[in-house]
Amino acid sequence: MPADLLFTGGPVLTPRGRTATAVAVTGDRITAVGHDEVLGLAGPRTEVVDLAGRLLLPGFQDAHVHPVPAGLELTQCDLTGARTAEDTVARVRAYAAAHPEREWILGGGWSMEAFEGGTPAKELLDAVVPDRPVYLPNRDHHGAWVNSRALELAGVTRHTPDPADGRIDRNTAGEPSGTLQEGAMQLVGRLTPPATAADRLAALLHAQGHLHALGITAWQDALVGDFLGMEDASEAYLTAAREGSLTARVVGALWWDRERGTEQIPELMEKRAAADHGRFRATSVKLMLDGVAETGTAALLEPYLDPCGCATGNRGTNFIDPGQLPKYVTALDAAGFQCHFHALGDRAVRDALDAVEAARTANGPGDTRPHLAHLQVVHPDDVPRFARLGATANIQPLWAVHEPQMDELTIPFLGPERAAWQYPFGALLRSGATLAAGSDWPVSSPDPLQGIHVAVNRVAPGADAPVFLPAERIGLTEALRAYTAGSAHVNHLDDTGEVRVGALADLVVLDRDPFAGPPEAIGETSVAATYVGGVRVFAAAP
Repeated sequence: MPADLLFTGGPVLTPRGRTATAVAVTGDRITAVGHDEVLGLAGPRTEVVDLAGRLLLPGFQDAHVHPVPAGLELTQCDLTGARTAEDTVARVRAYAAAHPEREWILGGGWSMEAFEGGTPAKELLDAVVPDRPVYLPNRDHHGAWVNSRALELAGVTRHTPDPADGRIDRNTAGEPSGTLQEGAMQLVGRLTPPATAADRLAALLHAQGHLHALGITAWQDALVGDFLGMEDASEAYLTAAREGSLTARVVGALWWDRERGTEQIPELMEKRAAADHGRFRATSVKLMLDGVAETGTAALLEPYLDPCGCATGNRGTNFIDPGQLPKYVTALDAAGFQCHFHALGDRAVRDALDAVEAARTANGPGDTRPHLAHLQVVHPDDVPRFARLGATANIQPLWAVHEPQMDELTIPFLGPERAAWQYPFGALLRSGATLAAGSDWPVSSPDPLQGIHVAVNRVAPGADAPVFLPAERIGLTEALRAYTAGSAHVNHLDDTGEVRVGALADLVVLDRDPFAGPPEAIGETSVAATYVGGVRVFAAAP
């Protein structure tokens, strides 16, 4: 039977390495992998793609991403890439001037490194938007910058107490300074006008097109469901799936309400049953255990240091009671849910692994495939536990570099010993752990090739900086596998993530073979074409 699609003339990355030069696709499946003998499957209607020496590999999968809010931010006040306070404020001024009809100025993506101490003042916003409220989450979305009008509308004053799960940053006079951390974000965020269902669907489709252009064929949305008053993205996915416009394969991670306990599991089961159509299913549960290191909210085993290098009384924040977490995870595992942990600090990582171990002990081995995302600080004693427990290490490689946010806002407050435990990709791999990879977009770029460059080099593409913890570098094959087979494992997409006969034809053609050049040039690679189920969903301009 002639193939519908035939790739030839270039290296093909198979589970055994670059061991093929031709691939045939019939329908939505790969039907042959080999060399010249595959060319005999060409028929009069076969589309033949000449790779011309370019690499063909499985489609990339992002194991931790937020496409709907990312798509919304792209249409709002987008501060991504602004490196100075002046540039950031100028972008806010320009956006506000261009949109006088907007009741609120919304968007985000600003860098903490652009402002002294990582906390911009409300007065900077007041100077350019004095009459309308402004609400702008930073690039990691664990803090928000607001102006005086927004604080006034929310009734936030010097007398407003910090919420249990957050912090109102204050100036020397005790007044709110203009940044809200973690749960305190909702003091203002709850007042912002919600996006409409049409807005969310448009944002999803815009984001999907962007992700396909980067070679991404599937992902795990790290937050769907009811989250601190935010709109549920799952309805946009279901609408797209019903209409046939969802071309990616998507797993949704339902939000675990950290104010409640196991009584919410029946509700999560109902949402799982309802959110299952076509290429979308919500079979994971997101448990956010802690915050981020830059603001001192990542949960650590030992206290943060102060600017003088002395121990403080702060060990970060636990958003979910560690004493109850094993019970919650055991119950979720028994109900067939995958647990998707946000765990940055070494205490959060240990708490998550302890909970997975409790579930394994109570329920026995299963196929729920828990995974821990971010893993900024991992105590060496916990590294081998990933493989032993069957917990996947879900890495975000772009963060493992020397940059001002790392060098000025993180390392000094961790100290040299803990700073050396950050993003231990190499140690995890050597211990036998399965690596999956993702971006956390819009926190950082969703481009897998940029992340792969950092995983291999531990230097940002084009940066003139020292290698960040060189022992934690991994090879190009291992990095590609994390973004393909590793993330496919997390997503239970067992017939994707590899180029082999019988697998779904989710494939990407690069513009070159990155194995043929030096590791320092990996970041120069781009995507030439992306296929999902044998259907081309992206093609680069000639």
